[in-house]
Parts: sequence; structure tokens; C-alpha cells
Amino acid sequence: MKRGRIMREYEVIWEIFNKCPNNQMRDVFVDEIVIDDPEKFIQDKFKGKEVSYEKTVLEDGTIIFDIVTSQIKQRYSFTEI
Repeated sequence: MKRGRIMREYEVIWEIFNKCPNNQMRDVFVDEIVIDDPEKFIQDKFKGKEVSYEKTVLEDGTIIFDIVTSQIKQRYSFTEI
């Protein structure tokens, strides 16, 4: 535990969508991290940048953040493991 908070382990998928109209490929990164708050992770990652995001929680508990920063669309998906 960290400062009384429960740390959880997540599989994180980070997708960066390509802006080119003829290229549908995207960069995808997969990692496992231990954190207490996925939303704070997102806020810290993009701290100091102009960013907007939308949070969605799926039925299975997966937390998805659709993010736009520097006119680039990104998505973070957190699934507890």
C-alpha cells in the first residue's frame, strides 16, 4: 500500500492513432503496472500539456481513457489482473 491506498496491478494498452488518412495502422504498447489510481496516472503522464480525455468504465471493469493531446488521439485501457 502507498499512503493508505490500495495498489492494483493492471495490464495497460496504450494506442496512438495515426493522423494520416490513408494509414489505418496505429502504435500499440502493452505493459503491466502497479498503481492506485488510473486517472491520476493519466493526469501525471500528460501533466503540463494541453489535454482532454473521456473516461469509460466497461462492464468487465476495464477503464478506458480516450485522450486528445497535440491534436493526436490516444487511448489507454486499464484491465486489472
